[in-house]
Amino acid sequence: MMPSPSLPGQTGKLDPAGLVRTLLYTALFNTAIAVLLTIIGFSQSFMHTLLFAQCIGITICLFVLAAWSAARTRGSGMRTVLLGLALTLGALCGTALATGLLGVPGGAAFKDSRFMWQIVGISLIFGVIITHFFYTREQLAATAQLAQEERLMRLSSEKLALEASLQRLQAQVEPHFLFNTLSTIVSLMERDPARAKTMQLDLIRYLRTTLSRTQAAETTLGQEVDLIRAYLNLFSIRMEERLHYAIEVPEALHPLPLPPMLLQPIVENALLHGLEPKITGGRIRISAARQQGQLVITVSDTGRGLDRQKGPGVGLTNVRERLARLYCNEGRLTITENETGGVTAVIEIPLATAD
Repeated sequence: MMPSPSLPGQTGKLDPAGLVRTLLYTALFNTAIAVLLTIIGFSQSFMHTLLFAQCIGITICLFVLAAWSAARTRGSGMRTVLLGLALTLGALCGTALATGLLGVPGGAAFKDSRFMWQIVGISLIFGVIITHFFYTREQLAATAQLAQEERLMRLSSEKLALEASLQRLQAQVEPHFLFNTLSTIVSLMERDPARAKTMQLDLIRYLRTTLSRTQAAETTLGQEVDLIRAYLNLFSIRMEERLHYAIEVPEALHPLPLPPMLLQPIVENALLHGLEPKITGGRIRISAARQQGQLVITVSDTGRGLDRQKGPGVGLTNVRERLARLYCNEGRLTITENETGGVTAVIEIPLATAD
């Protein structure tokens, strides 16, 4: 089957290169038909048959192409009429062109019954092949368009699901955190107004960063680090000397894009379930590095370790699902228990996507 030009109605105009390619393959097909007709004795003169095959085949191809352009937006009945008319006119015009080039009188040529059977045979062959070709291309184009629409709908649904999941996670994390923070500020107002004021300023900084971040579908690693730093400052006032933290993220990695709410659930999990319940508290360390084509973010703590009875919480499950969807299963969250106590959570994101 010959290659397809860009069909009218798909792009609104013909692709010239595709049209030329189609006509060249049509000419080759015309030659094969002329050879076949000569072999079976349908014609005594190969050159005459070749000329008629070329004129009729190319003319039918052009007429069918024009008819298809006009018929695509019409009903099946009108399409059949237009294609039938195109085949008839293509055969007649191609025959007239060939007889004119050979110098054969038109009337005498059309009175020859053998000659007419040749014309009918050639026209039927070309008509069926060319019409089937354009019909097949039309079906393939419609199938491809439907598949594209379904893919866009699926991607849109996944995006909405991710956004809803992120909103649920924020709705779970922020009210609980804000309630505890405000309670701490109130309790500090009487016994330590200076620390209460510091905590209030940190809370304002945290909320400002959060609001600016949630307006976009994607933030940067640097913005997430700033948010986590404000978050940890607030917790350090609540836990006092029981909490120590270190953030080791190179400045060169700060511009890398990062989906929001990836780090905070992990840090919150380490604080609430690992360090805060521990009498002596502990230390949390956050680092980031480039390793083997990936952005690797590590959150390590010296808390109580994993609670194997409860299993992973909603926040960690949400992070895993979002990484799998956003990075086509190339993004991972790995959680392991440290030998000396505590937990290490590692986020891996492909740098090709992050960059």
